[in-house]
Amino acid sequence: MTRSFLRDDDLTPAEQAEVLALAAKLKAAPFDHKPLAGPHTVAMIFDKPTLRTQASFAAGIAELGGHAMLVDGTLAGIGKRESVADVTRVLDRQASQIVWRTYAQANIDDMAAHSSVPVINALTDDFHPCQLLADLLTISEHKGELAGLTATFLGDGACNMGNSWLLAGATAGMHIRISGPEGYVPDEAMFARANEIGQATGGSGTAVADPVEAVTGADIVITDTWVSMGKEDEASERRAVFGPWSVTPALVAAAKPDAIVMHCLPAYRGMEIAAEVIDGPQSVVWDEAENRRHAQKAIMTWLQEKAQA
Repeated sequence: MTRSFLRDDDLTPAEQAEVLALAAKLKAAPFDHKPLAGPHTVAMIFDKPTLRTQASFAAGIAELGGHAMLVDGTLAGIGKRESVADVTRVLDRQASQIVWRTYAQANIDDMAAHSSVPVINALTDDFHPCQLLADLLTISEHKGELAGLTATFLGDGACNMGNSWLLAGATAGMHIRISGPEGYVPDEAMFARANEIGQATGGSGTAVADPVEAVTGADIVITDTWVSMGKEDEASERRAVFGPWSVTPALVAAAKPDAIVMHCLPAYRGMEIAAEVIDGPQSVVWDEAENRRHAQKAIMTWLQEKAQA
């Protein structure tokens, strides 16, 4: 069966650790490993705006010896002009892997079900697993062992990043706290899944309503934009309720003195995060952005080797 990477818990704890170790190895020697030499083609489809995802996948595919084929999701009209299944049957004859940044998780699940090559989730409304691999790589670089660390996600936790932090963090044995206004935390099913994973890894996922309580003693403080793609019509309402969850110097001060601050970008200074925080000494945001390339190289390499085994 072809392995794909559609959500964070597609990797077991041992597999996640293997991919992260490979990412660190590839970062240290970025041109030494070329599993896509030939070159193999990787189809990249973008239905949503992108900067880091497109840049990091394209650069990573080139470093692995492959060719990045850009497929304009709007022109392809996937699910409208042609079905997901038919598009998949075309692309998997042309490419060794398919990377898709889209809206509904059901679409990428459908693609993987019809694909003879690995499919990678480059972001859906429900999950952002490649971002979490990059985030975990970044944390390991600054903190060492992941297991036992406490990470607090502030703001709109009812989003792909909130879900992915719960699943990936628990898989790594971390304690994940999600804090946001009422109605802006992940579904109970996500907490339940995180804690199910945590039974084996020692990790956990909890909701903490008060932002100060949520960051107290945290090793990592995380936020994301309050207005995610597709939520633009809710911008005014969201800005009115999210103020206490803004990552300000005062809020960061409640975390551990050596806490690091993360943001997957794009960032809106003065809203979800203060300029002096994201541009300050505790920020690892730019390491995080760079590590998208190394983490994605690792998951592409890992999946390619599984496909060829």
